[in-house]
Amino acid sequence: MNVEICIDSVQSAIAAARGGANRVELCSALSEDGITPSAGLISAVRDAIDIDVFVIIRPRGGDFIYSDTELDVMARDIEEAKTRKVDGVVFGILKEDGEIDIERTRRLVEFARPLGVTFHRAFDLCSDLGRSLEDVISAGADRILTSGGAADALEGMDRLAQLHKAARGRISIMAGGGIRPSNVRALTLRTGVAEVHSSLSKSSGESAQMGSDRYGRRTYLVLEDDVRAFRAAAGATALDAEMDIRR
Repeated sequence: MNVEICIDSVQSAIAAARGGANRVELCSALSEDGITPSAGLISAVRDAIDIDVFVIIRPRGGDFIYSDTELDVMARDIEEAKTRKVDGVVFGILKEDGEIDIERTRRLVEFARPLGVTFHRAFDLCSDLGRSLEDVISAGADRILTSGGAADALEGMDRLAQLHKAARGRISIMAGGGIRPSNVRALTLRTGVAEVHSSLSKSSGESAQMGSDRYGRRTYLVLEDDVRAFRAAAGATALDAEMDIRR
Protein backbone atom coordinates (compact mmCIF):
# COMPACT_ATOMS: atom_id res chain seq x y z
CA MET A 1 0.00 0.00 0.00
CA ASN A 2 1.43 3.37 -1.03
CA VAL A 3 0.80 6.16 1.46
CA GLU A 4 1.01 9.81 0.39
CA ILE A 5 0.88 12.59 2.97
CA CYS A 6 0.01 16.19 2.10
CA ILE A 7 2.43 18.62 3.75
CA ASP A 8 3.30 22.32 3.66
CA SER A 9 6.52 22.52 5.68
CA VAL A 10 9.91 20.91 6.17
CA GLN A 11 8.90 19.84 9.67
CA SER A 12 5.84 17.99 8.39
CA ALA A 13 7.87 16.45 5.55
CA ILE A 14 10.34 14.98 8.04
CA ALA A 15 7.48 13.67 10.21
CA ALA A 16 5.86 12.03 7.16
CA ALA A 17 9.12 10.35 6.13
CA ARG A 18 9.93 9.13 9.65
CA GLY A 19 6.37 7.86 10.07
CA GLY A 20 6.67 5.59 7.03
CA ALA A 21 5.02 7.52 4.20
CA ASN A 22 6.05 6.55 0.67
CA ARG A 23 5.54 10.02 -0.76
CA VAL A 24 4.62 13.58 0.17
CA GLU A 25 2.55 16.05 -1.77
CA LEU A 26 4.13 19.45 -1.11
CA CYS A 27 1.83 22.48 -1.11
CA SER A 28 1.61 25.97 0.27
CA ALA A 29 -1.55 27.70 1.51
CA LEU A 30 -3.46 24.64 2.64
CA SER A 31 -6.27 27.01 3.64
CA GLU A 32 -6.74 27.45 -0.14
CA ASP A 33 -6.54 23.66 -0.64
CA GLY A 34 -2.94 24.08 -1.77
CA ILE A 35 -1.05 26.25 -4.23
CA THR A 36 2.43 25.97 -5.74
CA PRO A 37 5.12 26.19 -3.01
CA SER A 38 8.14 28.47 -3.30
CA ALA A 39 11.40 27.32 -4.86
CA GLY A 40 13.06 27.65 -1.48
CA LEU A 41 10.54 25.38 0.23
CA ILE A 42 10.81 22.78 -2.53
CA SER A 43 14.60 22.71 -2.18
CA ALA A 44 14.48 22.53 1.61
CA VAL A 45 12.02 19.61 1.60
CA ARG A 46 13.99 17.78 -1.10
CA ASP A 47 17.16 18.14 0.98
CA ALA A 48 15.43 16.99 4.17
CA ILE A 49 13.85 13.70 3.07
CA ASP A 50 14.67 10.71 0.87
CA ILE A 51 11.12 9.61 0.01
CA ASP A 52 9.34 10.78 -3.14
CA VAL A 53 8.36 14.46 -3.30
CA PHE A 54 5.48 15.51 -5.55
CA VAL A 55 4.85 19.24 -5.89
CA ILE A 56 1.43 20.73 -6.52
CA ILE A 57 1.32 23.01 -9.55
CA ARG A 58 -1.54 25.40 -8.91
CA PRO A 59 -0.91 29.10 -9.52
CA ARG A 60 -3.86 30.33 -7.46
CA GLY A 61 -6.83 29.28 -5.40
CA GLY A 62 -10.29 29.03 -6.87
CA ASP A 63 -11.35 27.10 -9.94
CA PHE A 64 -9.25 24.96 -12.27
CA ILE A 65 -10.00 26.79 -15.51
CA TYR A 66 -6.78 28.50 -16.48
CA SER A 67 -5.90 31.24 -18.96
CA ASP A 68 -3.00 30.91 -21.39
CA THR A 69 -0.95 33.13 -19.11
CA GLU A 70 -1.68 30.93 -16.11
CA LEU A 71 -0.82 27.83 -18.11
CA ASP A 72 2.54 29.40 -18.92
CA VAL A 73 3.09 30.04 -15.21
CA MET A 74 2.32 26.37 -14.50
CA ALA A 75 4.84 25.26 -17.12
CA ARG A 76 7.48 27.54 -15.60
CA ASP A 77 6.73 26.14 -12.13
CA ILE A 78 7.10 22.60 -13.44
CA GLU A 79 10.48 23.50 -14.93
CA GLU A 80 11.50 25.04 -11.62
CA ALA A 81 10.43 21.89 -9.76
CA LYS A 82 12.46 19.75 -12.16
CA THR A 83 15.64 21.64 -11.36
CA ARG A 84 15.11 20.82 -7.68
CA LYS A 85 15.08 17.07 -8.38
CA VAL A 86 11.56 16.31 -7.22
CA ASP A 87 9.91 13.06 -8.27
CA GLY A 88 6.63 14.34 -9.61
CA VAL A 89 4.05 17.07 -9.97
CA VAL A 90 0.34 17.36 -9.23
CA PHE A 91 -2.14 19.43 -11.22
CA GLY A 92 -5.63 19.44 -12.72
CA ILE A 93 -7.04 21.44 -15.62
CA LEU A 94 -10.72 21.72 -16.52
CA LYS A 95 -12.59 23.32 -19.41
CA GLU A 96 -15.32 25.92 -19.10
CA ASP A 97 -17.94 23.16 -19.18
CA GLY A 98 -16.32 21.57 -16.13
CA GLU A 99 -14.86 18.58 -17.95
CA ILE A 100 -11.20 17.52 -18.28
CA ASP A 101 -9.14 19.74 -20.58
CA ILE A 102 -7.42 16.85 -22.34
CA GLU A 103 -5.28 18.91 -24.70
CA ARG A 104 -3.83 21.23 -22.06
CA THR A 105 -3.39 18.42 -19.56
CA ARG A 106 -1.52 16.33 -22.13
CA ARG A 107 0.69 19.31 -22.95
CA LEU A 108 1.74 19.74 -19.31
CA VAL A 109 2.13 15.99 -18.77
CA GLU A 110 4.52 15.78 -21.70
CA PHE A 111 6.38 18.86 -20.50
CA ALA A 112 6.70 17.36 -17.00
CA ARG A 113 8.35 14.14 -18.12
CA PRO A 114 10.28 12.27 -16.87
CA LEU A 115 8.56 13.30 -13.63
CA GLY A 116 5.51 11.42 -12.42
CA VAL A 117 2.16 13.18 -12.81
CA THR A 118 -0.93 13.08 -10.59
CA PHE A 119 -4.23 14.62 -11.70
CA HIS A 120 -5.68 16.05 -8.49
CA ARG A 121 -9.20 16.35 -7.12
CA ALA A 122 -10.34 18.76 -9.80
CA PHE A 123 -11.38 15.37 -11.20
CA ASP A 124 -14.16 15.19 -8.59
CA LEU A 125 -15.86 18.27 -10.05
CA CYS A 126 -16.58 16.51 -13.34
CA SER A 127 -20.14 15.36 -14.00
CA ASP A 128 -19.27 11.99 -15.58
CA LEU A 129 -16.38 10.41 -13.70
CA GLY A 130 -16.27 7.38 -15.96
CA ARG A 131 -15.72 9.53 -19.04
CA SER A 132 -13.31 11.76 -17.14
CA LEU A 133 -11.28 8.71 -16.16
CA GLU A 134 -10.79 7.92 -19.83
CA ASP A 135 -9.94 11.57 -20.53
CA VAL A 136 -7.18 11.64 -17.91
CA ILE A 137 -5.82 8.33 -19.18
CA SER A 138 -5.81 9.80 -22.70
CA ALA A 139 -3.89 12.84 -21.42
CA GLY A 140 -1.16 10.55 -20.06
CA ALA A 141 -1.21 11.12 -16.29
CA ASP A 142 -0.01 8.35 -13.97
CA ARG A 143 -2.64 8.57 -11.26
CA ILE A 144 -5.82 10.33 -10.21
CA LEU A 145 -6.37 11.64 -6.69
CA THR A 146 -10.09 11.36 -6.05
CA SER A 147 -12.78 10.94 -3.42
CA GLY A 148 -15.03 9.29 -5.98
CA GLY A 149 -16.78 12.60 -6.58
CA ALA A 150 -18.14 12.71 -3.02
CA ALA A 151 -17.47 15.07 -0.13
CA ASP A 152 -14.93 12.54 1.16
CA ALA A 153 -13.60 9.13 0.22
CA LEU A 154 -15.81 7.33 2.76
CA GLU A 155 -18.93 8.61 1.03
CA GLY A 156 -17.40 7.86 -2.35
CA MET A 157 -16.24 4.29 -1.64
CA ASP A 158 -18.55 2.59 -4.12
CA ARG A 159 -17.57 4.98 -6.90
CA LEU A 160 -13.89 4.60 -6.01
CA ALA A 161 -14.25 0.84 -6.37
CA GLN A 162 -15.87 1.32 -9.78
CA LEU A 163 -13.11 3.68 -10.93
CA HIS A 164 -10.40 1.32 -9.73
CA LYS A 165 -12.00 -1.55 -11.63
CA ALA A 166 -12.56 0.55 -14.77
CA ALA A 167 -8.94 1.75 -14.75
CA ARG A 168 -7.79 -1.84 -15.42
CA GLY A 169 -4.23 -0.99 -14.44
CA ARG A 170 -3.92 1.76 -17.04
CA ILE A 171 -3.76 4.43 -14.34
CA SER A 172 -3.61 4.34 -10.54
CA ILE A 173 -6.63 5.49 -8.54
CA MET A 174 -5.45 7.13 -5.30
CA ALA A 175 -8.20 7.62 -2.74
CA GLY A 176 -8.18 10.89 -0.83
CA GLY A 177 -10.47 13.00 1.31
CA GLY A 178 -11.16 12.43 5.00
CA ILE A 179 -9.06 9.26 5.26
CA ARG A 180 -7.67 8.57 8.72
CA PRO A 181 -6.11 5.64 10.62
CA SER A 182 -9.58 4.69 11.86
CA ASN A 183 -11.07 4.19 8.40
CA VAL A 184 -8.24 3.54 5.91
CA ARG A 185 -8.33 -0.24 6.32
CA ALA A 186 -12.06 -0.50 5.65
CA LEU A 187 -11.78 1.88 2.71
CA THR A 188 -8.96 0.04 0.97
CA LEU A 189 -10.59 -3.35 1.48
CA ARG A 190 -13.86 -2.03 0.03
CA THR A 191 -12.35 -0.22 -2.95
CA GLY A 192 -9.27 -2.26 -3.86
CA VAL A 193 -7.12 0.86 -4.30
CA ALA A 194 -3.38 0.52 -3.68
CA GLU A 195 -2.68 4.19 -2.97
CA VAL A 196 -4.14 6.47 -0.31
CA HIS A 197 -3.66 10.18 0.38
CA SER A 198 -4.21 12.06 3.61
CA SER A 199 -3.23 15.37 5.16
CA LEU A 200 -3.32 14.05 8.75
CA SER A 201 -2.53 17.62 9.69
CA LYS A 202 -3.67 19.28 12.86
CA SER A 203 -4.37 23.00 12.54
CA SER A 204 -3.75 25.56 15.22
CA GLY A 205 -4.73 29.19 15.02
CA GLU A 206 -3.72 32.31 16.87
CA SER A 207 -4.03 36.02 16.35
CA ALA A 208 -1.06 38.33 16.18
CA GLN A 209 -1.18 42.09 16.72
CA MET A 210 0.91 43.89 14.11
CA GLY A 211 0.67 47.68 14.20
CA SER A 212 -2.94 48.74 14.01
CA ASP A 213 -4.05 45.60 12.16
CA ARG A 214 -4.89 42.18 13.45
CA TYR A 215 -3.84 39.12 11.48
CA GLY A 216 -5.00 35.55 11.95
CA ARG A 217 -2.28 32.93 11.72
CA ARG A 218 -3.00 29.27 11.20
CA THR A 219 -0.42 26.52 10.93
CA TYR A 220 -0.86 22.92 9.79
CA LEU A 221 1.36 20.27 11.28
CA VAL A 222 1.78 16.58 10.52
CA LEU A 223 2.93 14.42 13.43
CA GLU A 224 5.17 11.39 13.05
CA ASP A 225 3.07 9.21 15.36
CA ASP A 226 -0.08 9.95 13.32
CA VAL A 227 1.67 8.94 10.10
CA ARG A 228 2.98 5.78 11.72
CA ALA A 229 -0.54 4.85 12.87
CA PHE A 230 -1.91 5.56 9.41
CA ARG A 231 0.86 3.52 7.79
CA ALA A 232 0.17 0.58 10.11
CA ALA A 233 -3.57 0.66 9.43
CA ALA A 234 -3.05 0.92 5.68
CA GLY A 235 -0.49 -1.87 5.74
CA ALA A 236 -2.95 -4.14 7.51
CA THR A 237 -4.95 -4.26 4.28
CA ALA A 238 -2.14 -6.02 2.48
CA LEU A 239 -1.93 -8.52 5.33
CA ASP A 240 -5.68 -9.18 5.07
CA ALA A 241 -5.32 -9.78 1.32
CA GLU A 242 -2.41 -12.18 1.89
CA MET A 243 -4.43 -14.13 4.48
CA ASP A 244 -7.34 -14.39 2.04
CA ILE A 245 -5.03 -15.84 -0.62
CA ARG A 246 -3.67 -18.40 1.85
CA ARG A 247 -7.17 -19.45 2.81
